[in-house]
Amino acid sequence: MSTTAFTEPDERTALREAVAKLAGSYGHTYVAEKTTQGEKLTELWQDMGKHGFLGVNIPEEYGGGGGGMGDLSAVLEEAAAAGAPLLMMVVSPAIVGTIITRCGTEEQKQRWLPGIADGSTIAAFAITEPDAGSNSHLITTTATKDGDEWVLKGQKVFISGIDEADVVLIVSRTADAKTGKLKPALFLVPTDAKGLTWQHIPMDFHAPEKQFQVFIDDVRLPADALVGDEDGGIWQLFAGLNPERIMGAAFSNGMARYALEKAVDYAKTRQVWKDVIGTHQGIAHPLAKVKIELEMSRLVMQKAAALYDAGDDAGAGEFANMAKYAGGEVACNALDTAVHTHGGNGLASEYGLGNLLIAARLGRIAPVSREMILNFVAMHSLGLPKSY
Repeated sequence: MSTTAFTEPDERTALREAVAKLAGSYGHTYVAEKTTQGEKLTELWQDMGKHGFLGVNIPEEYGGGGGGMGDLSAVLEEAAAAGAPLLMMVVSPAIVGTIITRCGTEEQKQRWLPGIADGSTIAAFAITEPDAGSNSHLITTTATKDGDEWVLKGQKVFISGIDEADVVLIVSRTADAKTGKLKPALFLVPTDAKGLTWQHIPMDFHAPEKQFQVFIDDVRLPADALVGDEDGGIWQLFAGLNPERIMGAAFSNGMARYALEKAVDYAKTRQVWKDVIGTHQGIAHPLAKVKIELEMSRLVMQKAAALYDAGDDAGAGEFANMAKYAGGEVACNALDTAVHTHGGNGLASEYGLGNLLIAARLGRIAPVSREMILNFVAMHSLGLPKSY
C-alpha cells in the first residue's frame, strides 16, 4: 500500500500487531472468567506493563515509551478488538499519567510516573459528583488550606477501579472558589489516606473494573499533593479530559471491531436456507454499514490524537469530543447488529456479545453524554448560541 497522510507510522503498526498478539492470547474467555469469578485482570495488566504497552505515552526519562495519545489509543483499541479491553488504561496512563506529565512537579513525576508506566502503580480519577451530573461547574468537593496542609471534603460517584488503585487524582475546587466559573484544584491522594472510603455501585453490565461512590471526609494532604497551580486554570483539567475522550473512543472502536468480526465470521458460516446468511442483503448491508461507520470513527479518533500530540489543545478538544461521540455510536450499532446477526445465539453466553451490548451503551453516556458533545459542537464548531 502506498504511503499516504492516513497511513500510521511503521512503529505504530508494529505496536498494534504486538498488542493484538498479546491481548489475543488472553481474549474474551479470560476476561469473562475473571468477571464471573469477581477477580481483576491482574495477569493481563502486568503482562501489558512488562512489555511496555501501558506506558507508551509516558516520557522515556520516567520509564515510558516516549510516545503520545496516538500510540496509547492504538494499544487500547487493539486490546479491545482482541476481546480483552482494559478500562483502567483510560484512567491511569491516559488521564492521570498525562496530567502529571504536563502539570506535575519533578518530584511528582519521579514518584508516580514510573509505576504508572510499567503497571505496578494504578491511578484512579475522581471528578463526577452525585449532584453535579454533566455540569462540572457544580462540583462541591472543596480543598481548604490549613497551615502547610490541604483538607479535602466531598463526595464522588461512578469512580472506576478505585478498589484496585494505589492513588486517585481528585478534582476539587478551593474553598474560596465554590461558586462561579470552575477553577479546579487537582490532588493526588493515596487510596489508603485516612478519611477516604468508597462503596461499590452494582451495575447491570458486568466487568472486572467496578464502579464506586467515594467519600472524602476531611482527608488531610501535604502541600505537595497539589498537581499544578491552584490558579492555573481549567486547561490543567482538560490536559487529562481530552485524552479521556480519545481513549473512550479507542475503547468503543475496539469493541465495535470485536463485535463486527464475530458477526462477519458467523454470517460466513451460518446456513439456514440455501446459502449462508451473509449472502442476504438483510444481513450483509447492516454489517457493511457498521464497517463504514467504524472506519469513519477510527479516522476522527486518529485525528484527535494527532492534534493532541502536536500540542493543539483547542483542536484536540473539538475532535476528541467528536471521536468520543462517533465511537459510542458505532459501538452500539455494531453490538446491536452482531447480536441480530447471531439471532438467539447473540444473547447466549458462549458467543460473548450479550454483556457487551450493555457495555457498549455506556459509550453514549460516559465520560460525557452525547448530548453535551452535540452542545459543544454546535457552539464551538458551528458558532451557534450556547444552549445550556
